[in-house]
Amino acid sequence: MASLLNPKVDLRKLILLLTVASVLITLSNALYSIYKVQRDLLLEKTLNANQVYAAKMAETTDIFIEAAQEQLEYSAGILSQAMRDDAVLMSEADRLRRQTQTFNSVYIVNAQGVIVAVSPETLEVKGAQLSSENSLQPLQAQRPIVTDPYISLAGNYLISISNPIFSAQGEYLGYVAGTIYLEKQNIIASILGKHSYQDGSYLYVVDRTKTLIHHPEKARIGMVITDNAAINTVLTGEKGAKDIKNHLGIDMSAGFAPVESTGWGIVAQRPKAATLSELDAQMADVFVKTIPIGLVTLLGIWISSIFISKPLWQLASGVRSMERADTVEHIRQISSWYFEAAHLKAAITRGFGLMSRKINQLDVDSHTDSMTGLLNRRGMLKALDALGEKQQPFSVLALDIDFFKQVNDSHGHDVGDEVITIVASLMQEQARRDDILCRSGGEEFLIFLTDTSPETAYEVAERLRQVVELCEIPIVGQITISVGIAHWSGRDANINVVMKQADNALYEAKANGRNRTEICAELLCAVPELS
Repeated sequence: MASLLNPKVDLRKLILLLTVASVLITLSNALYSIYKVQRDLLLEKTLNANQVYAAKMAETTDIFIEAAQEQLEYSAGILSQAMRDDAVLMSEADRLRRQTQTFNSVYIVNAQGVIVAVSPETLEVKGAQLSSENSLQPLQAQRPIVTDPYISLAGNYLISISNPIFSAQGEYLGYVAGTIYLEKQNIIASILGKHSYQDGSYLYVVDRTKTLIHHPEKARIGMVITDNAAINTVLTGEKGAKDIKNHLGIDMSAGFAPVESTGWGIVAQRPKAATLSELDAQMADVFVKTIPIGLVTLLGIWISSIFISKPLWQLASGVRSMERADTVEHIRQISSWYFEAAHLKAAITRGFGLMSRKINQLDVDSHTDSMTGLLNRRGMLKALDALGEKQQPFSVLALDIDFFKQVNDSHGHDVGDEVITIVASLMQEQARRDDILCRSGGEEFLIFLTDTSPETAYEVAERLRQVVELCEIPIVGQITISVGIAHWSGRDANINVVMKQADNALYEAKANGRNRTEICAELLCAVPELS
């Protein structure tokens, strides 16, 4: 009984203990929540970025394969009338190899599977009879194909891109093929090998048989990968992103996309540890900067607890129930009739406000492109949802910087980033208050003009296009943009369809010579005077 009447902890110390515990729990919960939200956003952003990059590389590879097959098709037309002329055969093989440096070697095979011409001649396989299964694929197919990897008669590990040769009467005469040496410097490595970064990111390519045909580690080319979830998925023709482990057991964020023309799969991946390293440093900095504020707050609580207990106990109870939606209002209603309690209450209220603003800022950052200050894809989707809910009509401008790859290739990515930033600034200067500006990816932008007719949208697009064309950019000089226009009228119209229409109009502007504005075909049909 005596111990109950004389507790070891008096009311002041008990209130202080409870309050300190509450503040620490609140701070820890806030830091953990911020860390968790930022961590998930970073990982998701990395997955999305890798998926977009893999898709871009797959598209580039498709374009390359198509261009290579067009070269071969042209040569096949020439050879269809000269299959018995050795001089023409050798000249055409040599011309095809030297023309664009696309192929490591070029060879011409007759209908009996005999090599009748080869460039370079140092390979010394002219007159040889093909016998391996993969080398005979073009003879059996009698159509343009890309073979699976195989070892040639000259001992090179390669893939072959071929086109059949037919006479004017339709007789099959053989085929002409270009080869890409997988274990040596080749055009695929030149196209895809620029992805390597010091943060551990890398890109690799597998063929239909799950065989590596491009990898930063040359020794791995030719290996068959059977236990990789990204590879297994992309070879079904799907594109997307997954968290996987690489062959060293390292957790990776992988994005992947198929190469439609060949059935290959391209995978771009980055170690999770590299993605999260920056976040760890930021959180450590936040924690250090939070310590002084925490210490000042605890000192204020300790001084206040000397004089009175009840208001402090009420404040501590209020902080302990921070998960309630009405916590701030509850703290404001506590009777703090003396100076110290009033300041403590104000400090706690400000702390909740600061935390709320920080969380709101994190939300803003997650919807904003860090380089240009425009909305990113996440922010764009949120804005579209809002327009859809309000059924507010809009016109959409899809913009793309013309020949932007040449800027990057000629001047480097830093100059390319400066060009993107300048175009974004010009967009902001020309925009109205209610216009929604987005960077949808790379050198591509979107502008949503609310309550704006297609006619006015065309005027806006042309004004912006002319401003960009007249702008003199340091190092680069003048650039141009192409613009596609579509319109969403609200009601039951599908926004996704309108976005696709804008993209199609942009592609039409590109196809018609660039540095122009095109209105989507659907609008031209619906409103003939727009044409």
